[in-house]
Amino acid sequence: MGAKNTSDSIEAYIKSILAQAGMVELKRSELADVFQVVPSQINYVIKTRFTESRGYIVESKRGGGGYIRIGKIEFSDRHQMLCGLYDSVGERVSQQVFTDVIQLLFDEKIMTEREGNLILSTASDSILGDGAAVIRARILKKILQQLDRKGMES
Repeated sequence: MGAKNTSDSIEAYIKSILAQAGMVELKRSELADVFQVVPSQINYVIKTRFTESRGYIVESKRGGGGYIRIGKIEFSDRHQMLCGLYDSVGERVSQQVFTDVIQLLFDEKIMTEREGNLILSTASDSILGDGAAVIRARILKKILQQLDRKGMES
């Protein structure tokens, strides 16, 4: 197994705090000091790894007393989660957001790893061609509808 890079270490650190507390409030500059990186590295990790499509909510206040507050989105049940995800899907979905949502469905044990990998293999720009982002949005909405329908039946 390869060595973790700094972004992986920052992500793991934040996730470990989240696992204990459910929500974390950090000062960008203090976290940058801990990992001996510039504050923009912290911004990068938060913007790319703690997104809504990955199941996180981030609140940020800049300035002297600024902070970053990160929380894991908690859903009361599977139906609420699927509806929330469905409502957040716009007319276009990037390949990264699509991947994040499929990963979240796997993490929440709504989808198996095999199912997720099969779906991901069909949703790349190279497969979908022109209009891929629009097609991906339609696919994702249909998947979420089907999973919710399946959940209601069981």
